[in-house]
This record gives sequence, structure tokens and C-alpha cells, in this order.
Amino acid sequence: MSRLGNLGAKLYRGETSYDFVGRRKLWYGITLLLVVTALMGLGVRGLTMGIDFQGGAVLTTPPTSLSEADAREVAEGTSGRSADVQKLGSGALRIQVTGLDTEESGETRAALAEELGVPTQQVNADLVGPSWGEQVTDQAVKGILIFLALVTLYLAFAFEWRMAVGALVALLNDLIVTIGVYAFVGFEVTPGTVVGMLTILGYSLYDTVVVYDKVKEKTKNLTKQDRYTYGELANLGINATVVRSVNTSIVALLPVAGLLFIGSGLLGGGTLTDISLPLFIGLAAGTLSSIVLATPVATELKLRQPEIKDHDRRILARRARADARGGADEREDTAAGGGAAGAGGSGRTGIAERRVAGSHGAGSATGRGR
Repeated sequence: MSRLGNLGAKLYRGETSYDFVGRRKLWYGITLLLVVTALMGLGVRGLTMGIDFQGGAVLTTPPTSLSEADAREVAEGTSGRSADVQKLGSGALRIQVTGLDTEESGETRAALAEELGVPTQQVNADLVGPSWGEQVTDQAVKGILIFLALVTLYLAFAFEWRMAVGALVALLNDLIVTIGVYAFVGFEVTPGTVVGMLTILGYSLYDTVVVYDKVKEKTKNLTKQDRYTYGELANLGINATVVRSVNTSIVALLPVAGLLFIGSGLLGGGTLTDISLPLFIGLAAGTLSSIVLATPVATELKLRQPEIKDHDRRILARRARADARGGADEREDTAAGGGAAGAGGSGRTGIAERRVAGSHGAGSATGRGR
């Protein structure tokens, strides 16, 4: 079995663990920093809205040797507006100019045809009105609100409302981080971007539900045992699924990375970039948030329940008494061992045995809380 497989097996059995729940304040701080950074990028740089949201013309030339820079110079010089030029896989050029009306679009089309030395009819021109983009935005917002409402009802029914809150916090974090990255890199927001945003919600929720299911399994008999606190059992649930979540996300990220870095980079597919960038960012952010944010937030709310407080208080008090008894026994053995040292060292053996036994008793509590 590989090292990763061995690690996953140990995490699943609880032989080793990382204290995600106990260090939740650290994750809250990192998440808050990412969210604030994303909001600053959104506020300072803003989003670059595509032609579908601003209106304008999309001009497509036949295959040509004309460079992107030359085509941009012609389009901007004729229209007086900035133009975005992309080289398509067929060798054709796709030129987007925002804010053009029918007459201005015709003039730009004619200038490009003259530069290419082809009839004007061979340069295709499509006008896009901003109202279409607004309709897409309205429908997307409605879709997100309906999705979040259904997700909340499902999680509250299948698990409990505290876990629904944790999942919503994780989803909100994924959306804000993805939008913030878009603002920083300056990529255009298109209908493909909206589709990608909606898709990452499902991926993020999938990882969260997998973790929640294991946490529910670990904590279902909470009051019937007196070894673990609720936070420790929830942390065992996260550790049991963390390798699975990471492996699943890596497999999902590989084809998306192919679309983003190879498909859009080498083939020049604008739509590929529009969809793959939010998917890539959202998948990575969703995996992390399902592990370090969703369950810790749900646990934070769960620990406020009176019965959970009482249960954890009893366990912690019992451990404190056990630790105190262990320390007293060790001091007694040390004193007794001094007198027995002259009788063949049997006193040292007794001390060592009790220390080992005491270390197992305390170590089990420490190991559970790691």
C-alpha cells in the first residue's frame, strides 16, 4: 500500500489525526483573511463584465495571418473603443468591441475586411444587447437562491440545522473567493462564468455532505460513551474522510486544469476559460472549506447545547481526576523506589511500569484531541 494509502487508513481508524476542530480559530482567521482580500479586490478592481452584459459587437474573420495586435489596432482605431481579440484554433480572429451600435459595427466590419483584403460579407458580425446579460444574471441569482433554500432544507432534514449553517458558510466562502480571484486576474465575466459558479456549488456541497455523513456516524452514540467529547468525535469524522475528499478533488481538478491551461492556453478557447477558471478555483476552495470550515462551524454551534456541554464537562473532569491520580501514584513510586533500589533495582522496575501505564492513560486523551 502507498504512503498516502497508509496515511488514509490510519486516519480512518483514528490511529493518527490532525485536530481540525480544536484549531478551528486558526481556520476562521485564514478564511476571514481570504474573504477580506477577495472583497478588497472586488471593491478596488471590480469585475470585468463581458460583452454579453455590456452589449456590443462580436466580429469573426475568416482564417488569416493578420496578427492580434494589428486587428486590435484596426478595430480600436475605427470604433474608438477598446477591443478584445482572440486567435481561434482555425486561424480566424474573434474580435469583441463593447458598446457598438449597428452603424458603428458596420464601419468596424468594413475596416477589418479592407485590412484583410476580403469582401465585407466574409467578416461575420453579431450584435449583442445588454438586456440578454441582465436576464442571465437575474435567472442566475434566482437559481442560486432557490438552490440555497433547497440545500438548507435537505441538510436540516438529513442532518440538523447547525450543519446546514456550516454548509452555507462554506458555500458563501467558496463564492466570495472565486469572485475575488476573478477580480484580481481581470478575466471577463460571461454566461460561461455564471455556469461555472453554479457548478462549483454542487461540488462544494458534495464534499461537505461526505464529511457530515461520517461525523453523524461518529457522534450518533455520543451520550452512550464516556471516552470522547463531541469535538473529538467530530474531528475523527473529518480525519476519516480527509484523504478521500482530497483524492476525489484532485481527480476532478485534473481535467479542469487541462481545459484551463491547455485548452484555453493552446487552443485559444474563450468559452473554455470562462467555465474552467471558476471550476478550478471553486473545486480547490470547496475541498478546503468542507474540511476546515463546514464541520468546525457546525461543531461550534453544537457545543452550545446544554446536554453537549454537560457531557463534555463530565469527560474532561474525569480525565483531570485520572491525571491527578496518575501524578500522585508516580510520586509514591518514586519515593518507594529509593528504598527498594538497594534490593536489586526492583523499585525502578515498578516505577517504570507505572509510568508506562500512566502514559497510556493520558496519551489516549491527548491522541484523541490532536
